[in-house]
Formats: sequence, C-alpha cells, structure tokens
Amino acid sequence: MPLSSTIAIVCTIEPELIQGAVATRRSQVERNTKETQISLDLTIDGTGQRSIASPVAFLNHMLDAFARHGVFDLSLAATGDVEIDAHHTVEDIGLVLGDAFRQALGDRAGLVRYGWATLPMDEVLVTCAVDFCGRPAFVWNVPGLEGKWIGGFDCELAKEFFAAFCSRAACNLHVLVHAGGNAHHVIECIFKAFARACDAATQLDPRLGGAVPSTKGTLTS
Repeated sequence: MPLSSTIAIVCTIEPELIQGAVATRRSQVERNTKETQISLDLTIDGTGQRSIASPVAFLNHMLDAFARHGVFDLSLAATGDVEIDAHHTVEDIGLVLGDAFRQALGDRAGLVRYGWATLPMDEVLVTCAVDFCGRPAFVWNVPGLEGKWIGGFDCELAKEFFAAFCSRAACNLHVLVHAGGNAHHVIECIFKAFARACDAATQLDPRLGGAVPSTKGTLTS
C-alpha cells in the first residue's frame, strides 16, 4: 500500500443483550485508501446473516460460506482497483475483517481462545486451527494452488487474504491441507474450516468467570 494512502478506521462495540446476559460483540470498520474503499459490519454472536458485495465474485462466495458456517452476521461493501488486479481488494478485505474481529473481541475476557476444525469437501480434507492470542503468526501448508485460477480469481490470493487477517486480528492461524484436489474445493474447504475454527475459538467459557485465558493476564499485546 502506498505511503500516501489515507486510512480511516471506525470501530464500535454495541452492548446489546443476548437472552438478558451476554453483550453482543459487534464491530464496524471502514478503510478508505487510493486502492480500496471498504465498509464492514461484523457480529460475532450472530445467526449467520450476511450481505456481501465486492468486485471479486469468488471471494464473495467464500465470505458468504464463512459467515454461514461460522454463524457470524457479516455485512461487507467493497470497491477496489480490480482493473489492475484483485490483489489489493482481497488483501485489504482480509485486513478489515481482521480489524473487525480484534475490535469485537475486546480484551478477550472469558474467551475460549483456541479453535480448530478438520473438514472434508469431496476429495479434499483440511484442518484450520486458530488461537486468538494477541500475537500474529501464520502457517500455510497448502500445496498445489500456484498458477491456478478459478474464473477470474488468482488462487494464490487466498494465502494473502489469510495472512492479512492474521496480522490485524492478532491471531495464530495454521492451515493444513491433508488431501488436495480441485482448487475450488480446496479453497472453499479452507474457508469453511476457518469459519468453524473461529466460531469455536470466539465462544465464551462460563467456567472462566470473565477471566482472560492467559497466564500472563492479557491477550491484547
């Protein structure tokens, strides 16, 4: 991203009540640069409602699956310089979604923190494991996508999306493909496993009594 870009990020957490007990964890993020214009609304404690619009049709399909299988409410409106290619738009949407998770999780008090899922999709088998630990780390063990395209989508951009998410969500994410195959199946299975892992990791554990799940007492740095 050029140094001359202007970025505006607005985040809020709305204290709505779920069954009179738990506040809804919600964030709204805007990012505006010379390359992309993105507005995103995320509710972690959602019902799977989604409204997704960007010029990258395949990514829209993946984010729709992510919200549905993670049971997150997700609204996204994005434009970008796709006349150059989709790289900036895909990466920046990953950044904004990561910002939204970081803001909605707040101090991460009472958080389960860890989540993982191993899912099949036809011939493909994928594991995603996530730790919302406050420190970004990313491991991508996904062979076979280099040089492949799905319609107008460069499959190598999937890695850029998840790397961007990790950097802003301040999480540790491992993605491992045990059995590969069709590129569409591989990426879709990754997004679905990622959704289930994030859903598990963002649950609140009543046994913690609101404590931060870390021996050092913080997960925000």
